[in-house]
Amino acid sequence: MTNTPGPGPAERCLVLEPAEGIEGWFIEKHAPYTGHVYGVKKTIYKARTPFQEIAILDLHYYGKTLVLDGKIQSSEDSEWIYHEALVHPVLLAHERPERVLIIGGGEGATAREVLRHRTVRAVEMVEIDIMVYEACKRFLPEFHGGAFDDVRFSLIVGDGRRFLEALAGRPTYDVVIIDVTDPLEGGPSYLLYTREFYEVVKSALRPGGLMVTQAEDINTQPELSVPTISIYRTARAVFPIVRYYRCWVPSFDGEWAFVVGSTGPDPAALTPEEVEKRLKERGVKGLRFYTPEVHASLFALPKYLKDMLENYPRGFVIEDGRPVYVYSGS
Repeated sequence: MTNTPGPGPAERCLVLEPAEGIEGWFIEKHAPYTGHVYGVKKTIYKARTPFQEIAILDLHYYGKTLVLDGKIQSSEDSEWIYHEALVHPVLLAHERPERVLIIGGGEGATAREVLRHRTVRAVEMVEIDIMVYEACKRFLPEFHGGAFDDVRFSLIVGDGRRFLEALAGRPTYDVVIIDVTDPLEGGPSYLLYTREFYEVVKSALRPGGLMVTQAEDINTQPELSVPTISIYRTARAVFPIVRYYRCWVPSFDGEWAFVVGSTGPDPAALTPEEVEKRLKERGVKGLRFYTPEVHASLFALPKYLKDMLENYPRGFVIEDGRPVYVYSGS
């Protein structure tokens, strides 16, 4: 693996005053007039792949951080919050998940959380960009926590949508987890949020199967929340049971959303007692965020958010010919 020339994180920044102990500032713009600023202690790795720009940064307060196409994916300080919230509600909703597919998830933290469940016999991770996997394996070993070496884990390098389409509707998986990058125009993931894609996912689920996808950030301004509203409405057009939930992720500096599409089990109906029972039966240990009490709270949505999800007129069902994009910052 070799580093290739390309714009460094500091080169994405506006002009800010220099500060002691940093090599520059990284600014992630979320909309034309808002964004987040991070002090970069050190650039550990950067490269441009056939699919995207990779940077692994050491950020003040947040530690080692994976950045793809200028968007923070995982940070040492709080990746465990995001990944525990992504994985455990949906796995615990299934009575006995044995075969799990991860689309994306190149840093390995999603696989790490799935493999805590001893019912799981096989985890297949389809990652389109081998350079992301290799960089994370080399520079972010804490993130996968040994998952890449687990005998139950398999890496498939390829396009996740094409992989599922090749199954031709054969029910194969108990749970499908979609942990991909934001839907950027021209990026590798924007067709992994459409109605057509969710229909392919549904066809690959065994009876009682579930899928979960990351569903972008939440804002009180509806015009900034069109992607998350639309992801929810798109899943609802495909699955009989759809649940929306969220949690605070410090390195994202905001609330992050997740959407579950289920062919039967309802994760929001699990009681704390049932969550505790299943965690114990499956031998799930080492969690830092997720608890039986937290499970119930994840699905408790404030009134303004419920109103936006149901009533904001600009939210729409995403289709291949009508994709949704997040702001790229360029």
